[in-house]
Amino acid sequence: MQASTDNPSLYFRVQKRTMEILDKGEHDDKASLWCDFVITTLVLLNIAAVILESVNSIDLAYGPFFDLFELLSVAFFSVEFVVRIWSNAARYGGSGSAWMGRRKYMFSFHGMIDLLAIAPYYMQWFVPGYDLRVLRVLRLIRVFKLSHYSSAIEDLISAIKSEARAFYATLYILLIAILLSSSLMYFAETESQPEKFASIPDAIYWAIITLTTVGYGDVSPNTWMGKVISVITAFLGVCTVAMLTGIVASAFSNQLARRRVIFENQLRIAMEDGEISDNEQFHLESLKEEFNLSDEQVEALMAKVGKELNK
Repeated sequence: MQASTDNPSLYFRVQKRTMEILDKGEHDDKASLWCDFVITTLVLLNIAAVILESVNSIDLAYGPFFDLFELLSVAFFSVEFVVRIWSNAARYGGSGSAWMGRRKYMFSFHGMIDLLAIAPYYMQWFVPGYDLRVLRVLRLIRVFKLSHYSSAIEDLISAIKSEARAFYATLYILLIAILLSSSLMYFAETESQPEKFASIPDAIYWAIITLTTVGYGDVSPNTWMGKVISVITAFLGVCTVAMLTGIVASAFSNQLARRRVIFENQLRIAMEDGEISDNEQFHLESLKEEFNLSDEQVEALMAKVGKELNK
């Protein structure tokens, strides 16, 4: 049945409302906010359960409870996953684009995380004999379900992509520093500590922990040449980490500025005729959600554009 945008069917309205409830809740949508709270709480409880299960005394005492909680959680997340697939048919309006919305969700970052959140439980049925400890650890992937309500990971990936050339250049410098410092340290320390610097690959471990400023102290130079190399390597590590931090911080700042400019331009176009249509309002709401802009930021931009257009 074809859903009309002017008079949508009850089925379509239910789909769309379900999608809105499962999406990140707005301040005035209590049903969606409660849904966010329930899913977030269940995810956090699952993470706590995985952590507590690793304590043998707790696992022995409450093992059956953990198993029951895992079964109920998988049932809940499985139903949620299926309902999200079904409801995303309404994302682009009408039945003609139903599979476009579903396909976009299933192959999106959020869709893949929702699938991986329940996959470990079903893997033990389809792959008998698989290491259950690995499956338990994989359940920690559920923490990424919180990305439905926070764009932090996507923002980080987007920021790195926007500064990819600078980021890769810094990683290239880091790679050179690792290879050079590990090679020099091998030749300087192999005779003094053959058990710790038996080869360049062994020295690479020392180079990585030194360059990343971790420095566990389990491997340290004895010779004066090794100590000089160690000091230079530590200094290069501080510089490299500072460069990476600066690149990511700058990328975040630039990304936020670009988003504000894009939203402001779209807002200016929508307000030029003195009235924002339903389609324009929907587009602006989509941009607001995509760019993770707060109500206060949107109101400030609307006030700014309004003043400019009234001059």
